[in-house]
Amino acid sequence: MSHLPAVLADGVFYASWLFLIAVGLTLIYGVMRILNLAHGSFYALGAYAAASAAGAWLAQGYAPFGSYAVLIVAAVVAGCVVGPLIERFLLRYMYGKDEITLLLVTYAVLLIMEDAIKLLWGVDSYFLAEPYGLLGIFEVGNLIYPVYDLALFGVAVVAGIGLTWFLQYTRTGKLLRVVIHDREISAAMGINVSRFYLLTFTAGTVLATVGGALTAPMISVAPGIGIEVIVLAFAVVVIGGLGSLPGAALGALIVGLARASAVHYFPAAELFSVYLVMALVLIFRPRGLFAGAEVRKI
Repeated sequence: MSHLPAVLADGVFYASWLFLIAVGLTLIYGVMRILNLAHGSFYALGAYAAASAAGAWLAQGYAPFGSYAVLIVAAVVAGCVVGPLIERFLLRYMYGKDEITLLLVTYAVLLIMEDAIKLLWGVDSYFLAEPYGLLGIFEVGNLIYPVYDLALFGVAVVAGIGLTWFLQYTRTGKLLRVVIHDREISAAMGINVSRFYLLTFTAGTVLATVGGALTAPMISVAPGIGIEVIVLAFAVVVIGGLGSLPGAALGALIVGLARASAVHYFPAAELFSVYLVMALVLIFRPRGLFAGAEVRKI
């Protein structure tokens, strides 16, 4: 029991990071019904773009706190460039095909982007530790955490609340929900479904690149980080229910607490704990905790 406060704190902070890397994946599936394996490469692209841009900013001796803005801007620009290119020139020709076909297409994009990232940035690791420690530390009892972790938690909360508000209370969000429910009827009613798909895929890509950018100060940015992340992101959205925003939040929290418990009580089972939780959930809820009713057309 003495580890319980640390388990809860570690679990919540890890869950906030998981939510940030998974929310774009569940958004794209919820609207477009695409299991986007390339999501991991978008995350890696954001991490590399942020690490190189913020690293150059700091190397020039500019204000260290400005590096946070550089991180976000670099990630947003990268996402806004890559997302529309892939959607307009590749994915839009695949709509209406089987989900397995779309899965294979995004897997091909993943492989291409992994090699493209190596061509652009090489195979050496990038380190951007200064923004992580710049905000200082805070104490909770006997526990010490970087303030950056708390800021990441705040960003995750704002992202979740902001997306929920957008989908529930804005005109564009309501139209998007109509598109989610039935693409054909939406098009027949005059809704520009193609534009909504473009905006959704771009938004999901930007969320992935921003997640990578915010992670860059916490890790060594190296080849392969996208592959590691896509596995965790899929675990989160599968547990919560594909396409469900509340499900992604709950799935991230479950995985975060399970991993933190394993780290403190059973360190050898850290990686196994994620898949164990996913298997247990799917035994009782094969479509995830928050999966909606499946519409069947006849």
